[in-house]
Amino acid sequence: MARKAEIDSLGAALLIGFSVIFGFGQVAAKLGNEGFQPVFFAGLRSAVAAPLVLGWILLRGVPLGLTRRMLAPGLLCGSLFAGEFLCLFVALDFNSVVRTTIIFYSMPVWLALAAHVLLPGERITRRKAAGLALAFGGVAWAMGARGGAGEGTLAGDLMSLAGAFGWAGVALCARVSRLSRLPSESVVLWQLLVSAPLLILVAPAFGPVLRDPDALAWGMLAYQAVIVVALGILLWFWLLSVYPASGVASFGFLTPVFGILFGWLLLDEAVGPAVFGAGALVALGIWLINRPARATASAAARRGRRRGATQPGGGP
Repeated sequence: MARKAEIDSLGAALLIGFSVIFGFGQVAAKLGNEGFQPVFFAGLRSAVAAPLVLGWILLRGVPLGLTRRMLAPGLLCGSLFAGEFLCLFVALDFNSVVRTTIIFYSMPVWLALAAHVLLPGERITRRKAAGLALAFGGVAWAMGARGGAGEGTLAGDLMSLAGAFGWAGVALCARVSRLSRLPSESVVLWQLLVSAPLLILVAPAFGPVLRDPDALAWGMLAYQAVIVVALGILLWFWLLSVYPASGVASFGFLTPVFGILFGWLLLDEAVGPAVFGAGALVALGIWLINRPARATASAAARRGRRRGATQPGGGP
């Protein structure tokens, strides 16, 4: 498909579909935790998804990037990816999907702050500063509201926050290291190949790896590996190849909205005023952070295609 200058109706529909896929991912992880210990579940997800992504890379003739020069950054990025999902899946054992989603999707706040220091041309503008303030306020509101922002504990909140830090670290590593020279699919392959054995090896330290893996738990594993990691991320890359990166990124606020919605609809989780307030602040903050100024939109789109700037980079 020829590259387009703006998001059309097909692109908008696919981006909303992508947000639905990733929004349900938190529910799938929590349900999967009922059958598998969370760290083991995250490792199995990477192990199942890796050959699927590898098959896609070989089918498309994309460079693998599994070279000695890429070994150090690949191991670092994969380790950060493992840490991100260790924290996220364990957080979902402590906290509700609603609460975890609000805190975890604060990632753009931490990425923008780190990029301001580490990446030339990624300075915090007044618009981004406003987005940072709103999103940070939403996270603080959610963490401070006990019972009004979904069930949760301080340990779960801190693990959710650590997962967001890990996600930001993955995105930064993919942009500033030699991995930035690889196609995004190859970067994802590094993340999966490194995280699968790491997570599976450390899983016994968190308790028995099997709980009660019934048909639902296996189905959630299939959803996470096939739909979220393989199909969802490849769909994201295709959207970036066709539509402006700035327009694609501007839909990012929808994912936490769907995550909160699914937690309420499917798991009957409490949704009070704190959820609406904190969730709205985080979503609006993400939108402001991701949306570039009109004058720099084309440059941002070029950077996004070259560096994978708006790729999920480890998101669920």
